[in-house]
Amino acid sequence: MSTAIGRWPIIVIDCPDARALAEFYSAVTGWPLVQQTDAEWVQLDSGHTSTIGFQQVTGYRPPQWPGQVVPQQAHLDFVVDDLLDAESRVLALGATKATFQPGQTYQVFLDPAGHPFCLVQDPS
Repeated sequence: MSTAIGRWPIIVIDCPDARALAEFYSAVTGWPLVQQTDAEWVQLDSGHTSTIGFQQVTGYRPPQWPGQVVPQQAHLDFVVDDLLDAESRVLALGATKATFQPGQTYQVFLDPAGHPFCLVQDPS
């Protein structure tokens, strides 16, 4: 039997302002910020083994979606009960709706640092 070398406890997102982006995603998820001593690193407390971390990067260039001049590198999907309600709430937090929308059961948005993320209608 094979044993894993590691596990996936956190996804890290590069950004120009770690605290500001962490606060945005804290409001989206309801997960509180973990207090960090380093201003260049903030993470959320998901209450589970996996969470999201935010790393401040000098010279940060936001991804361009759907283009690949600066690829998206990664994105987050959030399953929601009501797509229209979730849309209005993330827009109020500072997200913008992407011009290109490839699907009808999900919508693509850009967080305040320009990272694409999706709101996905719960199929149940």
